[in-house]
Amino acid sequence: MLNIILNCHYFYNFIRNHKLTNPYTPLNELIIELTDITPKEFFGPQNNNIALIKTFFPKLKIVARGTKITAFGDDDMLLEFDKRLKMLLSHFEKYNKLDENMIERVLTSHSKKDYETSKKSGDVIVHGVNGRLIKAQTANQRKLVDSVRENDMVFAIGPAGTGKTYTGVALAVRALKNKEVKRIILTRPAVEAGENLGFLPGDLKEKLDPYMQPLYDALRDMIPPEKLESYIENGTIQIAPLAFMRGRTLDHAFVILDEGQNTTHAQMKMFLTRMGKDAKFLLTGDPGQIDLPRRTISGLKEALLILKDIEGVGMIFLDDKDVIRHKLVKKVIEAYKHIENRD
Repeated sequence: MLNIILNCHYFYNFIRNHKLTNPYTPLNELIIELTDITPKEFFGPQNNNIALIKTFFPKLKIVARGTKITAFGDDDMLLEFDKRLKMLLSHFEKYNKLDENMIERVLTSHSKKDYETSKKSGDVIVHGVNGRLIKAQTANQRKLVDSVRENDMVFAIGPAGTGKTYTGVALAVRALKNKEVKRIILTRPAVEAGENLGFLPGDLKEKLDPYMQPLYDALRDMIPPEKLESYIENGTIQIAPLAFMRGRTLDHAFVILDEGQNTTHAQMKMFLTRMGKDAKFLLTGDPGQIDLPRRTISGLKEALLILKDIEGVGMIFLDDKDVIRHKLVKKVIEAYKHIENRD
């Protein structure tokens, strides 16, 4: 969260020859350190946001440098500045966006309620980049959100385009923002390479990226670029192939297994038994898109049968009515379903 340090002490006005002018004039100092947001984005292009904020506090000297905002002035003004800046930071942390209108609304409002832009979140799961609203858009997606809230392990099953992975990533980001978990772990089986990536050119990340791209795409919609890069670098967000889960215990994490239909019996059992304390597991997949070798049983199909009656395990089934891609995708799914049912 925000580390607010309020240091009250006396500064002296020196002139070049060290003669003092009014040497006991009190100036208080307020230091606000930005720890969970990207300063560059909060300050705005060419520090425009800070420049605008300064105009509302002409009696304060305000300096924004690095990850800190420092203000000098009398006690009453600093307390007001502290309160208003916290409101701005809270807004930015929630919506990933700060513009001129919002700054003016916050700094001229009489109370916190005056500047609230959304009375109720409704179906909004998380506020993405540039204030984008990431919502549960269909009835089954809303059921998925409810099921994740009620269960620690949830299966989301449905065809391509039904928002399984995207909704899951949004739920994971929300849990991280709300400090319900300490990290997000996203994984999927790299079936096309048989989980043996040695023959592909490049380092490990370059080999994995093509398989993990849908997960990166979802995260980029929800977390600002610099913050996302920082999360990946420090391990708060981990994206790895399923083989990398072996031997781990996943505590305090929101873990998503994507493309679960392409796991084998052994892979699925290995993954499910990685669950640690205070963890949420979400498994997504489409039993109609299995890429495993013939006569290989899908670990996802098997798990749905084995775990269907276990308390604490939720199962949500999405269908073509949940498709939120181009309208033609829904028709394609219907056409293929007609052929497959006939066969």
